[in-house]
Amino acid sequence: MPSRKALTLSLWNRVTSEARRLALFSAGDSILLAVSGGPDSVVMLDYFAGQARAMKLRLCVCHVNHKLRGKAADGDAEFVRKLGAEYGLETFILSADVKKLAKKAGTGIEHTARNARYGLLAETALREKCSLVATAHHSDDHAETILLNLLRGTEPKGLLGIPVRRELCRKGRARVNLIRPMLAVSRREIEAYIKANGLLSRKDHTNEDEQYRRNWIRKTLLPLLEKKQPRIREHLSELSRKLSLVLK
Repeated sequence: MPSRKALTLSLWNRVTSEARRLALFSAGDSILLAVSGGPDSVVMLDYFAGQARAMKLRLCVCHVNHKLRGKAADGDAEFVRKLGAEYGLETFILSADVKKLAKKAGTGIEHTARNARYGLLAETALREKCSLVATAHHSDDHAETILLNLLRGTEPKGLLGIPVRRELCRKGRARVNLIRPMLAVSRREIEAYIKANGLLSRKDHTNEDEQYRRNWIRKTLLPLLEKKQPRIREHLSELSRKLSLVLK
């Protein structure tokens, strides 16, 4: 079993190496970290906190409460508030009444929540003069997204999965880019990091509900595919990489 130091350095090195290769962030950048309180975003926060001094990064934390899970969602918000304070970072707790917004717009809950979340992150980044917003999507999310788009029916670009970097918004001369540095690592690596470092995180029980297609892909479809091809996630990532060379 690898030591805590070995597991920590392994993840840090993987994320840093890919970030450098793709020029995701640089010394002196101001970064707004989107933290849900789940394991992936907690690890992302811990990673950036570990890099902040050497790279002179200015970090802020932002949490969006979608008002969909009652007391559990309020608990997530309070957890992130305390977590940000423990790291000594300015923390913004925001909320959006997603059910009300979805009803008004006539759109689905997931789509509405996503739009509301990114809208609030963009507004906060502009106000706080952060040039980057970082979310904690990892390589498993990437594979799931490719399959989800395929099942929905998609143009070829849908097979690119989750972009590691894209423009989130701009206002005048100010531009904010969205980056996803954790795409360099897997859910399994994140869980190992959490355990090794004794980090606390929150669990969203709606992620277990297979009525949502993404959850069904993660919990049922991908495990079935892995029985026939254990490297299916790696193959999906490689497919998206190759397609990105001809579709961009």
